[in-house]
Amino acid sequence: MKRFLATVAVALAVLAAPCAGGGAFAQEAPPFDTFFQDGALRLECAFVGDAKSEVITLDRLVQEPLWPGSTAALLDPFPYGQFAVELYDVATNRKIYSRGFDCMFGEYQTTAPAQAGVQRCFLRSLHVPYPKHPALLVLVKRDKEHVAHPVLTRRIDPSDPHILREAGDPLDEAVEILKGGEPHSRVDLAFLSEGYTAQDRGKFLADARRFAGWLFEVEPYRSLKGRFSVRAVFRPSAERGADEPRQGISKRTALGASFNALDLDRYLLIEDGRTLREMASRVPCDAVVVLVNSPRYGGGGIYNDYCAATVDNERSRGTFLHEFGHSFAGLADEYYLSEVSYNDFYPKGVEPTEPNITAYLSPGLLKWGDLVPPGAALPTEWGKEEVDALELEKRKSKAAREAAAARARAEGAPEAEVRKAEDGFGEAEAELDRKIAEILKRYPGVEDAVGLFEGAGYSSKGLYRPQMHCMMGNTSVGEFCRVCQRAIRSVIEANSSP
Repeated sequence: MKRFLATVAVALAVLAAPCAGGGAFAQEAPPFDTFFQDGALRLECAFVGDAKSEVITLDRLVQEPLWPGSTAALLDPFPYGQFAVELYDVATNRKIYSRGFDCMFGEYQTTAPAQAGVQRCFLRSLHVPYPKHPALLVLVKRDKEHVAHPVLTRRIDPSDPHILREAGDPLDEAVEILKGGEPHSRVDLAFLSEGYTAQDRGKFLADARRFAGWLFEVEPYRSLKGRFSVRAVFRPSAERGADEPRQGISKRTALGASFNALDLDRYLLIEDGRTLREMASRVPCDAVVVLVNSPRYGGGGIYNDYCAATVDNERSRGTFLHEFGHSFAGLADEYYLSEVSYNDFYPKGVEPTEPNITAYLSPGLLKWGDLVPPGAALPTEWGKEEVDALELEKRKSKAAREAAAARARAEGAPEAEVRKAEDGFGEAEAELDRKIAEILKRYPGVEDAVGLFEGAGYSSKGLYRPQMHCMMGNTSVGEFCRVCQRAIRSVIEANSSP
């Protein structure tokens, strides 16, 4: 008991210190074979509360047969995620595993209902390598100043008979799409089916291959394709599609995906993290993508959890790549004119931890300063006020276009008529694009430059992005900016080997 309490003291002392960036508490990587066996421990948690209160509980532990992650990168080199899961070896007081993550609950806490005291419960499953010896599990939450505080501690005995050792659903079908190597040395990507009936099996596999192809069309995934393995897991749903609460549509599907997450119509998420991770356990996976069999525009991404995207919309490619940027690489949204449900998501006076936006509080320490040309004026001038006014007009036009399409679909119109309803707004948007292009001609080279562009992270003022155009700001751009490419590359390289 004394040794256990000492472990708690060490853990909490470390966790009470601010997270200043990757490597703030760097230590030598623990040898995997000393502390872990080649299996995974699934931690099924419940996050309950509102904006001012929270209770995080560990519901049950489940042993899985394979740890798919790197056996070398056991300590998280990145400062991303509002939460983190950590393991400490009880016998040595040594930190042996850590990984940052986000949860839908954290986003919910910034919404108006949460601030009004409406409590909700979100299920979230976490993965850690299976310890050989008793370990202390610590979940931490980083506050608005990025100071980490413990919110759950639990001693784990790997021989505990209460740890479930049940296998996944044998009816889930696993299909290999790209074999890149053994799981410990590769980023293992899993596509899960949602809203596909038994008759849609072939469509799901074709969609999974199509989405994998989209991923490896863009940098840096294209250059690092050899570091990935890709698999698909098919579980039939009773009905096609997903829930659409604002339209009064409910579907019986495998994972219960729903639009209108956090009361944002296009936000598509899955609240049942337990079922999602049970399905994903059918294959080795470091990253999960849920393909939703719907023609509607929508998607969502939660860091180190999963991303979801609909498959049959003209914007599906961009949505998938954007949302995967959130879930896989911890990238922030760079847009700032769109509707969101969050309040004070990035507090003023605090530097965001994400690699692709900044509050620019320390001009001499710009995150991507090495990519900015010497002598460049910062912030970057690009006619923001004029462009923003025109972009707002474009967004109103797009909203009207999407509303017209939604009405047509609700009335059961053929897809050709839906497209016609959308196209009625196209010429007005094209004219606005022409006006924006004329403004940008006054700033030659600005569209390709790395600099400091005001407007990011849902804020028009006070937050900055590195380039004018990027998939994390506008999904129609088609590629990531240089800073986001570098950040994605870092995550891939940290979790795989050549």
